[in-house]
Amino acid sequence: MSDKPRSLVTGAAGFIGSHLCERLLDEGHEVIGLDGFIDFYSRSLKEANLANLLSRPRFRFIEADLLEADLAGLFDGIEFVFHQAGQPGVRGSWGKQFDEYLRNNILATQRLLEAAKAHLGRIRRVVYASSSSVYGAVSTLPLCEEVVPRPFSPYGVTKLGAEQLCLLYHLNDGLPVVALRYFTVYGPRQRPDMAFQRFIHAILTGEEVVIYGDGEQTRDFTYVSDGVEANLLALKPEAEGGTFNIGGGARITINDALSLLERLVGQPVRRRHILAQKGDVRHTFADVTLAGRVLGYRPRVTLEDGLARQLKWVRLSSSPSREF
Repeated sequence: MSDKPRSLVTGAAGFIGSHLCERLLDEGHEVIGLDGFIDFYSRSLKEANLANLLSRPRFRFIEADLLEADLAGLFDGIEFVFHQAGQPGVRGSWGKQFDEYLRNNILATQRLLEAAKAHLGRIRRVVYASSSSVYGAVSTLPLCEEVVPRPFSPYGVTKLGAEQLCLLYHLNDGLPVVALRYFTVYGPRQRPDMAFQRFIHAILTGEEVVIYGDGEQTRDFTYVSDGVEANLLALKPEAEGGTFNIGGGARITINDALSLLERLVGQPVRRRHILAQKGDVRHTFADVTLAGRVLGYRPRVTLEDGLARQLKWVRLSSSPSREF
C-alpha cells in the first residue's frame, strides 16, 4: 500500500468536487474521483472541469453511478471520503423530479455509508457536503448550527435527510463523519444554473439579467477555495461527529451584488425582475463561530475578489459562447 493518504471524492467532475480533487493532489493525496455525470447540466462542462486532473499521475477517474458502482472495490486502501456528489438545485426538486433527488441525495448517500462502514477500521473520515438549504426560511440571523432545521424545499429535505444519515452512522457504528453546510459557493467552474454564473453570462453577452423577486433578498456567498479549505480542516480529529456552517463571513442583497458585478465588468447591467421562485428562502447568513473554534476555519476571499476571479475565468474560458 502507498504511504500517501488515499482519498475518494464523489462528484469529482462537479464544481466543488473538481477543485477539491486538485487541492488534495497538491497536498500529496492519491485521489480516486467518481462521477456519474447526471444530466442536470451539460456533460461537456463537467469534462472540462476534469481536464487538468486527468493528466495528473496520482489521480484516477471512474465514471459510475453511486447506486450501481462496485463500491467494495473502490474502497480498497481509501482513508478519506469526500462526498460531494448529489442532485443540486432548489427549483428543480418539486413534482416528479423529486425521485431524482431522493435517489441521488438520500439513497446514494446511504449506500456510500454502508460501503464505508465495511472498512471502518481504515476509514479515517467521511466528509459530507451538506447545504444551508437545510435551515429553510428561518428569521433569526445569523444562522448557527443549533437552529432547528426546517427545510423550505424538497431539495433541502433530501440534503437534511442525507446529513442525518451520516450522523446516525456515526452514532450507531462509530463512522467518523463530518457534515459541512455550504452557504452558496461560487467561483470558477460554478454550475451554469447558479446566480453569479448566469449573471456574468448575461452581462458579457449583452442580455438582460433575470432576477427572481425584488432582488432585496440576501445571501452569504462562499468562495470555492474557502469551501475546499473547510474540507481539509474537517480532517482534524476534533471535528469528528460535528456539523459546521461554511460561509463567506458576510451577506449582501442580490441587487448590491449585481452593482458590484457592474463595476467589475465596467458596463451597465440590464435587469429584469420576475416572480420569486417557490422554495427560495429570503435570507441566508452563516454564523461560522463553531467552524472557526473547532476547525480553525476563516473565510479568506472577499466577495469582490472572488467575483473578479470568476469573471476572469469566464472570460478566459470563453464560457459565454458555450452551452449553458
